[in-house]
Amino acid sequence: MQLSFLRPLYDRPGPWCSVYLDASRDTHDSRPQVDLRWRALKGDLLAQGADQVTVEAAEEVVRRHEPMPGDYGIAVFASRGRVVLTEYLSAPPLRDLATWAALPHTMPLVAQRGEQVAWVRVLADRTGADAVAVSAGGVPRRAQVTGRQSRQVRRAQPGGWSQSRYQRAAMEAWHHNAGDAAAATADLAERVGADVVVVAGDIRATGMIAAQLPERWQDVLVRTDAGARTGGADDTLMDDLTVQTVAEVADRRIAAALDRFGVQEDVGAGLDAVVAALQRNQVDTMLLVDDASADGELWVGPEPTEIATDPAQLADMSVADPQKVRADAALLRALIGTDADLTVLAPEEAPELTDGVGAVLRYVDAGTPGRGDG
Repeated sequence: MQLSFLRPLYDRPGPWCSVYLDASRDTHDSRPQVDLRWRALKGDLLAQGADQVTVEAAEEVVRRHEPMPGDYGIAVFASRGRVVLTEYLSAPPLRDLATWAALPHTMPLVAQRGEQVAWVRVLADRTGADAVAVSAGGVPRRAQVTGRQSRQVRRAQPGGWSQSRYQRAAMEAWHHNAGDAAAATADLAERVGADVVVVAGDIRATGMIAAQLPERWQDVLVRTDAGARTGGADDTLMDDLTVQTVAEVADRRIAAALDRFGVQEDVGAGLDAVVAALQRNQVDTMLLVDDASADGELWVGPEPTEIATDPAQLADMSVADPQKVRADAALLRALIGTDADLTVLAPEEAPELTDGVGAVLRYVDAGTPGRGDG
C-alpha cells in the first residue's frame, strides 16, 4: 500500500486533531444523531487540550461536508486552525474517535482503506464503450467512446451484388469503434497505473477491444460478456466480477509480501528490529497486523527516521526533546518519510508475526539487527 496520499499531514508541524465520525444519514433522525456524535467528539478534543480554532475548522468540515447515500464515515485531520485532509470512509468507523496529539492518528484510515488496487472497467458494444477507472488513491476517471461510425454496425443481408460490401462496412465500423475503445482504455489504464482491466459487454466487441490493447495491458486483462450498455440492464454480474478480480489482486500482493518476508529468516521481525531498520532507511515494506486495541508507544524526534523504543536512543542521535507518541503513528510517519510501503494484515493472516509487525528490507548488511552472521 502506497501512503503518499498522507504526505501533506507530515509536511507541517502539529499538534494534530484527528477525527473519525459515523456520518451516515440514512434515517429521518440521522442528522441530529450526527450532530450529537460530533458534539461528544468536540468535547473530547477540548478536554485533551485542542485549541478552539482548530476544533472549529474540523467542525466546519463535519457539518458542511457533502452527504453520501447509505452508511459511511469521514476522517478529518486539522492542525493550527486549518483542515489539511478530509477522507470519506466507505463504511462507518468501528467507533467515533477524536485525538489531539503530536502526530496525526492515521492508522484507522489506513486499515479501512486496505490494499488499494487501481482498475479500469470498460462496458462495450459494437457502437462504442463507456469506461471508468479508479486510481490506487480512489480517484475516479471516466471516458466515453461513441464510435466513428453509427451506421452499418450490423452485418446486413440485403442480397445481390452489394451484400459483401455491406458486410465489409459493418466489420470496418466494428473494428474502428473497438480501436477507439481500446485507445481510450489504454489511456485510462496508463493514467491510473491500472493493476486490472475488465472489459465487459458484447462478446464480439470485447474480443476486438482486447485484441487491440497494447501488450502491457494484455497481462492484466479480464473479459466477460456480463453487462450491457442498454438502459436498465442488470450490471450485478459485472460488478461482482470486478470486485472479485480486484480482491484477488490485493490478496496476491499480500501473499507476495509475506513470502518476501519469510525468506529473510527472521531478519526484520518484531518491533525492535523494525524500528532499527527504519532508523537506517532500510525498510522496503512494513507488515502490520490491524489491531484496533493496540495502544503501544514509541519515542520520536523531528525527523521521520528519529524513532526509537527508548528515549536514550534518540539522545544518542542528538535529539534534544524526544516525544512519546502512539507506536502506529510513529511507524506510519517513518514509512512515509522514507518512501516505504505498508501491508496491513488481518490477525489471522499473520498469527505468528512477532509484536504484530515486521519488515521486508531493502538491503541486509552486517549492521542489520537479527542477521544470523551479524
